[in-house]
Amino acid sequence: ETARVEQRPHQYLYKDDYGYTFMNKDDFEQVVLPEAMVPFADLMKEGQDVSILFHAETEQPLTAELPATVDLVVTYTEPGLRGDTATNTLKPATVETGARIQVPLFIDNDTKIRIKTSDYSYVERVK
Repeated sequence: ETARVEQRPHQYLYKDDYGYTFMNKDDFEQVVLPEAMVPFADLMKEGQDVSILFHAETEQPLTAELPATVDLVVTYTEPGLRGDTATNTLKPATVETGARIQVPLFIDNDTKIRIKTSDYSYVERVK
């Protein structure tokens, strides 16, 4: 038998000892998901839009999904070389949520970047 699932828009509110709390953007109901249902937690910041999949009959939450990309600020990376945009060389960086990703050499601290959520890859600088 096939289970019917529904995708509902939520907003990430906070994390506590119980898990991650999200608010339904339509009816403002809150739902708490355990860490195992939030595989990309280190890319979320408060206020982040998230889709949560629910089992349509039981109303049980199944998993949460981020958008395809998120925009986050680099909080720490080693200084790069100015004008070094031609190479594909990457360096480690930490973003505002604590996630560590690889970025091009020309990315500096306090730069807002777009990250692909499926594989944590750098997409582009955000103006």
